[in-house]
Amino acid sequence: MTASIDMAQVKILMKDYGTAKSTALADPFIHHRVLEYKRSMAGRMTGLDKEGIRKKGPAGEVYASRKIDGEFNVVVYNEGGIFMINPGGTIRVGLPLLQAAQACFDRHKIRQAIVPGELYFERGDGSRPRVHDVMRVARRPDTEDELASLKFAVFDIIEIDEEAVGPAYVDVVDKMENLFGNGELIHKVDTVKVSDADEIENIFVKWVEKEGAEGVVLRSDEYGMFKIKPRHMLDVVVVGFTEGSDEQTGLLHDMLIAVMRKEGTFHLLGRVGGGFSLEQRKAFLSDLKDLSAQSDYHEISTDRVAYQMVRPEWIIEISILDIVTQTTRNGDIRRMVLNWNHKEKRYEIVRPMPLASIISPQFIRKRDDKTVQYEDLRLSQISDLVEIPKTDLNTLKTKFTKSKMIQRKVCTKVLKGATMVRKLVLWKTNKEAESDDFPAYVVYATDFSPNRKTPLNRDIRVSNSKEQIEELWKQLEEKNFVKGWQSVD
Repeated sequence: MTASIDMAQVKILMKDYGTAKSTALADPFIHHRVLEYKRSMAGRMTGLDKEGIRKKGPAGEVYASRKIDGEFNVVVYNEGGIFMINPGGTIRVGLPLLQAAQACFDRHKIRQAIVPGELYFERGDGSRPRVHDVMRVARRPDTEDELASLKFAVFDIIEIDEEAVGPAYVDVVDKMENLFGNGELIHKVDTVKVSDADEIENIFVKWVEKEGAEGVVLRSDEYGMFKIKPRHMLDVVVVGFTEGSDEQTGLLHDMLIAVMRKEGTFHLLGRVGGGFSLEQRKAFLSDLKDLSAQSDYHEISTDRVAYQMVRPEWIIEISILDIVTQTTRNGDIRRMVLNWNHKEKRYEIVRPMPLASIISPQFIRKRDDKTVQYEDLRLSQISDLVEIPKTDLNTLKTKFTKSKMIQRKVCTKVLKGATMVRKLVLWKTNKEAESDDFPAYVVYATDFSPNRKTPLNRDIRVSNSKEQIEELWKQLEEKNFVKGWQSVD
């Protein structure tokens, strides 16, 4: 299907449609370019809400594009071969939209192209596309009609025939229109030229508030890039706080907040430090100090200050501009889950689980009308807006397969009347398929020497490869068990 991919590594899911990992690429630099493009875009994008259009938005002429709730991908075409790849390294081939894209390239006698855009699922009822649908269909399609409902909205062009398009964005818009126009399966994203804040606000009202689009993206060679989205309201519980420093001493700096999972555990969501008045910062700090609690878990703020954990009693309402669920490599954003031990009045570590990062959180008010229960603090406030894996998993009842020791070696050596002990242990976790938190193999080395300033030293190595972990064991063994060390096994 494409000379750029090792088709032996493609897993066919339906008819011609299949997926593969980035290891199937003949040129691995393609994946690197996709990652760099996404990082560059994220670094240049300024987030705004509707009120921010006039306060912080561009003052002159810009291009406004409809923001689609889908999965970022890049279509790669080269001498008749075509596929798409996302930042996580997932390759897709054989989609009807890729056939349509190739027809566009062939029609314009284009030999090579790299085109970014949004892979989305068009619902039959005309309602707003959601990334949930993309993930479901792309991973496990039920019918060929579902595959044909996966479409691609192009919002940029990286290169055509190994040359960049531009440099002005108007050139990119013209090229997208010329190549894809309003095609059925692949098309230019809805884009209009706007010249002032009034027109930007009008297009936001039309696309977002009336038609339910995810947001509006503004692009300008002069002013940069902006993402305008509606704010969302969340009810969260306060689990920790930090105090300001220097001239801010005696004032609340920020709060550590969480949502609740169905089993009653607290899933850390992030921090909120904006939206407080001076009077609130004074009063809240005093009140929160009275709620101080012990915790087995410690979170460090961006100012490298440890949060003082508090009893989960305060509920606050916050507003957020955006929710990010994946890293630049399309990996899950994981947050710690904590259990509140009512008897001991302390937080216990449960495990990290996928959640999200919240963008531009702002304090709105305390919610004295709410109580600390799932119905008021539910995690689904987040998962109703974005795709969050494993939200129904009971973190308190999750049992993992037991680990198995593979190799163990203990040696001693007497020096100046003191016995030194070195131990090396290799085990297989048997959990690598059950959770991303565990590697397949672990080598753990301990070195105890009572005459040393630091008596106990530790070293740990992990790997998912049996061959690699055996090599790491060999290296540690040769390093630690030299002349004079006697085995006690």
